[in-house]
Amino acid sequence: MTLEKLAEAVRYSRSHLARIETAEHVPPPDLPGKLDEVFGTGEHFARLYAIARHEVHPEKYRRRMEMEARARVINEFGHLVPGLVQTEGYVRALFRVGNPKASPDEIDEKVSARLSRQTLLQAEAPPDLYMIIDEAAIRRPIGGSAVMRHQLSILVELVDTATTTVQVLPFEHGEHALIDGSLTLMTLDDDTNVAYVEGIGHGLLIEDPETVRAHRRSYDLLRAYALSPSKTAAFIQAAMEAFS
Repeated sequence: MTLEKLAEAVRYSRSHLARIETAEHVPPPDLPGKLDEVFGTGEHFARLYAIARHEVHPEKYRRRMEMEARARVINEFGHLVPGLVQTEGYVRALFRVGNPKASPDEIDEKVSARLSRQTLLQAEAPPDLYMIIDEAAIRRPIGGSAVMRHQLSILVELVDTATTTVQVLPFEHGEHALIDGSLTLMTLDDDTNVAYVEGIGHGLLIEDPETVRAHRRSYDLLRAYALSPSKTAAFIQAAMEAFS
């Protein structure tokens, strides 16, 4: 099949498909399923994508991605909406401001890489995901009002489900142990516990059990101070009105 005909079938531009074909770009998350449908290949491209999506992350982040893929429970805290539930518009705005000199193609590739992580939550047996989000992440209009309203609407849907919980940490709580960064805690399929801490432009995977326990203690304290899921839903919905 020519790229022109394939572009019509999967609704992606010929140039975009050409860059994917030559491994200049990572495929966007919805493309493998479309390719399987067009070519009648079952889940062949979907299986390949599950492997390939790890390759787009820099080496220093790759081990974190491998751990995330094995996680049965993920606990997140941060001053932004967690990457696993970010919308495309939200992601694009973050990458654009983070590197104003990046070309549109470079931004597209970073966005695809970030969104590829979200296939984890669409698996047959997804991990349990618990998110504590600083109030700043709810108030700051990343990408503008329309983008932020959409992002918050997604968060509201995830506040209290069978596999996801969202809690807001309000400003009124004041200082806390994680105020200068973000934290991800993961319980893996062999019951190993690891932590990942991130600041501006760097991240650190922590596997030392004692250090991981200390971070777990900090996270548990934040959970105690955060709003309940029902109050969080009401809080986010009220915040959405400011972006209407």
